[in-house]
Amino acid sequence: MAKEPLFTNEVILQWLQYFAENTPIDLEQIKMMDVTKKNMNIIPTVESHKAVLAFVEAGDTEVFYRMWNAGLGEVEVWWNEGSEPVGEIHHDDVRFMIDRGINASAGMLLVNPNAVSTNKSGLGDVTQRVSSRTVGSEIRNIILSKMRIDVEDTICVVGGEVIAIDAAFKASEGTVIAVEYNGKQRDALEDNVEYYDLRNVKILDRVDEESMKGLPSPAIAFIVASASLNQEIDCLMKLNPNVILVVYTLDFAEAGKLKDLFESKGIKDPEVIRVGIDRLGPNNTFVREPAPWIVTGRIEKE
Repeated sequence: MAKEPLFTNEVILQWLQYFAENTPIDLEQIKMMDVTKKNMNIIPTVESHKAVLAFVEAGDTEVFYRMWNAGLGEVEVWWNEGSEPVGEIHHDDVRFMIDRGINASAGMLLVNPNAVSTNKSGLGDVTQRVSSRTVGSEIRNIILSKMRIDVEDTICVVGGEVIAIDAAFKASEGTVIAVEYNGKQRDALEDNVEYYDLRNVKILDRVDEESMKGLPSPAIAFIVASASLNQEIDCLMKLNPNVILVVYTLDFAEAGKLKDLFESKGIKDPEVIRVGIDRLGPNNTFVREPAPWIVTGRIEKE
């Protein structure tokens, strides 16, 4: 039997009316998100919207601390006491609320004067914890453009630790299935998921039907090429024959084989590119970063 939602349409309308009557905020273009129904991410949503009406469940003790950690200390929070849209309304900046958790299931209005409406392309070069295999932000932005992520997409990221975090920000109302075989990289991924309060990331240690049972079928997959690449592609294409595949490798010989591998799976004319970044270093000399090959393709829907 399905769990009855905490926030029905009627309750949501009551909260909208309450904030309309008690705040000076123009609610015409407000973004609403019910965190109790889906694994939605508050932080990237607040970063990209001037006003967010979030419906939250009691018991989250660190939501404001995590927002402050993410650089959202100046976001203004409007709330009231209790679970009903009645009574006196309060407001304060996140930076003054980091020790206050959510003690009642209710709506709260988050107003971000510094919101940037364009979709955030990841985290730049800074994360809470990184492994030795971090890819620079410029190359990651190219990878993300090839993935063509929408806000509600399901994405599988295999061996792409920081790409998984980037994808979670872009698909803030979707699901990211992050697969890490390496323990150190999985630990770094878990640290960043916790640090940025990313509620839409599911971390697995392998790609197979048993591990992915019960999860939504990925629309997009990013894979760092390894010895298990063929098995990974077969599994993902069995779940979704039209999955967008983006494969990353630093190995020239491997890159040469990928086009044939894609075509053997029925993917016609895969795109193969090489990405190189030079950075100006000491003494006005340029230092070349590792230049990966990126192969992209899918079976087009009939």
